[in-house]
Amino acid sequence: MDRAPGPDPVPHDTPQPVPQDPPGTAPRTAAQAAEPPPAHLAHHAGGKHEHRWLILAVIAVAQLMVVLDATIVNIALPSAQRDLGFSDGNRQWIITAYALAFGSLLLLGGRIADLVGRKAVFIAGLAGFALASALGGAATGFTMLVVARALQGVFGALLAPAALSLLTTTFTDPRERAKAFGIYGAVAGSGAAVGLLLGGVLTEYLDWRWCLYVNLAFAAVAMIGGARLLHPGAPPDRPKLDVPGTLLVSAGLFCVVYGFSNAETHAWGDWMVWGFLVIGVVLVAAFAWWQTRAAHPLLPLRVVLDRDRGASFLAMFISGAGMFGVFLFLTYYLQQILGYSPIKTGLAFLPLVAVMVVVSVLTTNVLVPRFGAKPIVPLGMGLSAASMVWLTALGTGSGYPAHVLPPLLVMGLGLGLVFAPAMSMATAGVAAHDAGVASAMVNTSQQVGGSIGTALLNTLATSAATHYLSGRRPTPEVQAQAQIHSYETAYWWSALFFAVGLAVTFVLYRRGRPAGSHLGDGAVHM
Repeated sequence: MDRAPGPDPVPHDTPQPVPQDPPGTAPRTAAQAAEPPPAHLAHHAGGKHEHRWLILAVIAVAQLMVVLDATIVNIALPSAQRDLGFSDGNRQWIITAYALAFGSLLLLGGRIADLVGRKAVFIAGLAGFALASALGGAATGFTMLVVARALQGVFGALLAPAALSLLTTTFTDPRERAKAFGIYGAVAGSGAAVGLLLGGVLTEYLDWRWCLYVNLAFAAVAMIGGARLLHPGAPPDRPKLDVPGTLLVSAGLFCVVYGFSNAETHAWGDWMVWGFLVIGVVLVAAFAWWQTRAAHPLLPLRVVLDRDRGASFLAMFISGAGMFGVFLFLTYYLQQILGYSPIKTGLAFLPLVAVMVVVSVLTTNVLVPRFGAKPIVPLGMGLSAASMVWLTALGTGSGYPAHVLPPLLVMGLGLGLVFAPAMSMATAGVAAHDAGVASAMVNTSQQVGGSIGTALLNTLATSAATHYLSGRRPTPEVQAQAQIHSYETAYWWSALFFAVGLAVTFVLYRRGRPAGSHLGDGAVHM
């Protein structure tokens, strides 16, 4: 028998002058309700913060900037390559530099937010991201652009966990928390598609450099809002930094992401692929062992061993692997087979974004509080798998309204059922001094999953195209069919990813409503 997780504990650094009265207790008097929070707790926004919805808007803008930067540069890459004159072999480093720094430093960034204070780290991350973006936009050569992208990843690793942990500690009322995470999950899940659209508009009508300069606008809005609305200070019981753990996990994640990134340009038998993957796995395993021995672990096992949180981290990992790869191949299909412009390609993804936003809000406000995560997230995984299978039917004669749009809508429905509840459950019930690192695990799971999925799907698709062309005359028609075959292979593998996600989340998530939901109190579940 597993007991469903209880209501979110009061964050140690969150003012809670009027905690929620448990059922059956007498309501607080007016004098008690009016009692101000203790001075040492007044430094951080709480669940009853008068500006909490404005804080959500600020956090959403910052998160959108970080997420869309993973795809906005993809659209600008051909123009940047022509302008700066770097080779096809070097082109991947514009993407990889960001992914390496971001993916390997997220857990450290989350712990720094717990140590220093979320407002300070949030503002510092925004400022650094903006400066790195300005450096990249002004790049005069390949090296300068790669350095700027790596710096974006470093500051993004500070910013993303701080943003999510701020959301976690700002919204502690279950009803409001559900709404907030629905909106946040929709932003995080649809950021990649928004990046494609924005990248197309900026590249076509302005210049590829504006795909980086645009971050200055996002950062300025979020910095002004954050400076005015967020309370300064660090948790009074802040943990110490686990230096050995930090080194082990940062190096391990770097090697894993780097190994899978190399798989896009090297054979799997190349030591640049398997060598780094083996080293990365060994280092991550050593990190896991060290966390059982460290006095002040970087990632306390209590954060990851809860069944619902573990299921949520795996859900983010698997959906990241399937989603990022599909955005890539569907973009190729729309542009190379259907002949869409970058802007038209971005617009083609908007229905998916719209469905995801609506479903994410509905899921966290109505479905999860009523039924729990167990039926909802696995259903989302199943619908996502079905949309991948549907996409395998696309051919050279397919049209957007009849053949592309329906599976896109199903994908939006599926991902909307996965992202928001997984993010909310991954950070629910975490003490304030662990909120940063728990939030970092959400981002790490999605980022590493995306890196692995993109590399695997790209390799499998390339092999499928090569095999299809073997023994055939490379006429334009045959080459187009080879591309279609490669995309089809990627969609089938994505469907497999999501099918595994269905099984994993169905087994791990507890049954029944989460305890502390606004529709009733938790009970004991099987």
